Amino acid sequence: MYTRIRELREKAKISQEKMAVFLDINQTTYSRYETGKLDIPSQSLIKIATYYETSVDYLLDITNESTPYPRK
Repeated sequence: MYTRIRELREKAKISQEKMAVFLDINQTTYSRYETGKLDIPSQSLIKIATYYETSVDYLLDITNESTPYPRK
């Protein structure tokens, strides 16, 4: 999971600082998410998946399908 969020961020050419601001956390916390030193809260996972237009399952490495599910 942790490598997926880093790969998506790097592919989008977004800094850790920008993602931290988006998630309303500090950059150190976000860095710990990417390195796996800190578990990502479910609400943050949902926000990250929405930001990158993918699914939480993709972020969690449950599937390789990056297309998000239809939203309600």
